[in-house]
Amino acid sequence: MDLHEYSRYDAVGLRALIVAGEVTAAEVESAARRALDRVNPEVNGLASPVFETALGHAGAGPFGGVPFLLKDSGPMAEGVEFFAGSRSLRGVRARHDHDLTRRFRAAGLAVLGLTTAPELGLSYATEPARTGPTRNPWDLARGVGGSSGGAAALVAAGAVPMAHANDSAGSVRIPASCCGLVGLKPSRGRTPTGPDSGDPAFGALAEFALTRTVRDAAHLLDAVQGPGVGDKYTAPPPPRPYADELGIGPGRLRVAVTVRAWSGVAVDPEVAEVTLKTAELLAELGHDVTEASPALDWEDVVHGTEAAEAAIAAPFLTAPGRPDPARLEAVSRALLAEAAELSALDLVAMLDAQNRVSRVVGAFFTGYDLLVTPTLGELPPPHGTLSSGEEGHTLRGWLEKLFAHGPFTVVFNLAGQPALSLPLGHSVGGVPIGVQFAAPYGREDVLIRVAAQLEEAVPWRDRIPPCFASKP
Repeated sequence: MDLHEYSRYDAVGLRALIVAGEVTAAEVESAARRALDRVNPEVNGLASPVFETALGHAGAGPFGGVPFLLKDSGPMAEGVEFFAGSRSLRGVRARHDHDLTRRFRAAGLAVLGLTTAPELGLSYATEPARTGPTRNPWDLARGVGGSSGGAAALVAAGAVPMAHANDSAGSVRIPASCCGLVGLKPSRGRTPTGPDSGDPAFGALAEFALTRTVRDAAHLLDAVQGPGVGDKYTAPPPPRPYADELGIGPGRLRVAVTVRAWSGVAVDPEVAEVTLKTAELLAELGHDVTEASPALDWEDVVHGTEAAEAAIAAPFLTAPGRPDPARLEAVSRALLAEAAELSALDLVAMLDAQNRVSRVVGAFFTGYDLLVTPTLGELPPPHGTLSSGEEGHTLRGWLEKLFAHGPFTVVFNLAGQPALSLPLGHSVGGVPIGVQFAAPYGREDVLIRVAAQLEEAVPWRDRIPPCFASKP
C-alpha cells in the first residue's frame, strides 16, 4: 500500500479495505509507519519513538487494524511510559489500561505511539520544553493549538486517519480549528474517564479523538461511548447508533449564532466572517437562525475553570513519583504551588461558579437546538505566542492569557454540553478556521446530523496541507 493510497482513506475506509481483503492490516500499519517517518520530522508530533509493535488489539473490531495514536497525557496503556509533556517525569509506566484505552483496543485500533502535549496539558500551544514546538502542517511557523496538538498535527498531515484527544477547556476543538480537522468534545459522561479518577477536572474533562471526517467521528463514538463501571456521570444513551445519524437530516433547527466573546476580547475579522457565513449557510439549508448568546458572567467562567486546573494539578501533588519542581515549566510550578494552598472553601466557591455557568447555559438550550460560535478567536498564532516557560505567571493570569486567544470553548466543558469544531474556512494566508457548534446536553446526535449536512454542502476532505504524507 503506497502512501498516496493510504492517505486518501479515512478510518472507516481503511477498515473497509481490510475487510474486503484488498489490503492486509499489516500493509496498512506499514504505510502508517512510513507516513509517520515522513511527516514527523517536520511537524514534531510524536512524544516518543514509534512503538516497535502496535499495542494489542482486537483484529475483528469495527476498526480492526486501523492505525491510531494516544496522547501523551492519557489515556494510559498498561506498561507504556508516559510523560504528560514534562521533562520532570521519567520512567513512569501505567499499571493498567485506562477504561477508554480498553475500548480503543476492543475496537481494533492499532496504537503505534504517543502524541505531544503541553506540560500537564496546561496550554493552548503544544510547545513543551521536553520536545520543542509541534508545528502546523498548514504553516510550519504557526502553532497547532493545545493541548491535543501532536494528535492534530499528525492527523492533518495524513500520518494516521484519527488519533486520541481529550478536552478540559478546548483541547480537542482548538487543535481541530488550527489544523483543519473535525474535533468533537462529547457530553459529560458520554465516554469513560476512569478508573484512576472519579471526577477528572471536576467534570470538565471529556475524552475522545480528532478525525478528518464526520463519519469517522460518528463510528468511533459508537465504538467507545457509554460510561465506565463506577463513573460518576452518565450521559443519556443515544436513541440509535451515531453512524445512523449520518444519513438522517437534522430537520429545521433553532440556531443561535454569536461572534462576540463573553470575555469581551476582540475576535479576528476573518474568523468572525467564516462563522457568520456558516450561519448564512445554515439559514439557506432551512434552519431558523438568529443572533443570540447565553448571558454569561465571565468572572464565573474563569473562576470555575480554576477548579478544573486545580484538579489537574492534584495527582502531581499527591501521587508517588511526583515531578521534580526544578524541571517543571514556570506555568506548571505556579499551578502546583497555588493548588497546594487552596482551601476547601476556595474550592467550593469555584464549584459554585461552575454551577452558575451550567445553569445559564442549560437554560439557554431550552430555547435553541444549536449555538454557533468561532472555535478560536484568532488564527493559529506563531510559535512562542503563549510561552509557558516565562517566569511570573499566576494561574489567573495564565487563564486570562489563554482565553484572550480562545474565549469560546471552555464554557461547554464547565456546563457539560457536547461541542464540535468543523473546518469550514481558511484565512487569506491559507490556514484553517474552525467553527464551533454546541448542542443541548446529551445531543451528540444533533451535532453529527448538522456536521454531516455541512460536510456535504462545504466538503473539506480534499483540502490537504503543504506538509502531507503523500506529498513528495
